[in-house]
Amino acid sequence: MSVDANVARVTADPIDPARMLSGALSPADGAALLFWGVVRNENDGRAVSSLEYSAYAEMAEREMLRIADEARTRFGTGAIHVVHRIGLLQIGEASVAISVASPHRAEAYEASRYVIEQLKQRVPVWKREGYVDGQTEWVPGFTPAAKEAS
Repeated sequence: MSVDANVARVTADPIDPARMLSGALSPADGAALLFWGVVRNENDGRAVSSLEYSAYAEMAEREMLRIADEARTRFGTGAIHVVHRIGLLQIGEASVAISVASPHRAEAYEASRYVIEQLKQRVPVWKREGYVDGQTEWVPGFTPAAKEAS
């Protein structure tokens, strides 16, 4: 991962938090922030045993990069790196990570929040929850926006 450039990646491999942070940091940065989204054991009152993520990887990476670029421009940060896992994940495993490097902490926090909120709305990643009782269910999330009529 490059220090100077924003990075977006979809992977089946575990996410390395140290690589996420060090990959974004440059000598101009006084703050580095890591958002670490993990699989939790409960959702809406149901006991969760696992999550399965699937994605349209090429489109997801393009959109995550677009979001990172928007955040960097909007908040004046340094590099922003975004990684999203796909495949079957267990409780406690990281599903998404966002690292933001910035000269100042306030901008890093704002950019990180912007990236995760936009990712949830715009990136073609779907998740299916596996429950302790053996049932599974697709969780509402990304829905492609309808194209406006010309």
